[in-house]
Amino acid sequence: MSRIGRLPIPVPAGVEISVDGNLVSVKGAKGELSHTVPSPITVTLDDSTITVARPNDERESRALHGLTRTLIANMITGVTEGYKKDLEIVGTGYRVVAKGSDLEFALGYSHPVPVTAPEGITLTVVGPTKVTVSGIDKQQVGEVSANIRKLRKPDPYKGKGIRYAGEIVRRKVGKAGK
Repeated sequence: MSRIGRLPIPVPAGVEISVDGNLVSVKGAKGELSHTVPSPITVTLDDSTITVARPNDERESRALHGLTRTLIANMITGVTEGYKKDLEIVGTGYRVVAKGSDLEFALGYSHPVPVTAPEGITLTVVGPTKVTVSGIDKQQVGEVSANIRKLRKPDPYKGKGIRYAGEIVRRKVGKAGK
């Protein structure tokens, strides 16, 4: 049996969970999320725990078992604490400016690059070279962060670009070093 899938999910105080057939809805202090559970997997709600079960040991059922449990646990964490990713901008003249709820990046192109925040995501400018992406949906926070990083990926020769906080960019020597 899946080691992750068989772990019960504790439900913290202040979180409402409703299981309606295949739909699991989680409501907390920060917002509301819902997930449709794939067909062979069943979700049961006890007093303060959620249990995810699978009917058989087929490959697809085993794969979906741990995935479903992790997605529900991530939804509970999202509505209680939320998720955030920090991005750093490295490079001479590279900076970010907040324009309302949107951002405007100067990344060495001939034009500024605007980024609009999708619904449910908050973009915060911490400094001229630091941005924080936060929200309640872990997948959406990661996707928006990756799209912002994609605007100017870290260069392996000079190290310039947008990177995650704490990301180590492997540097290449260039044509001068042999």
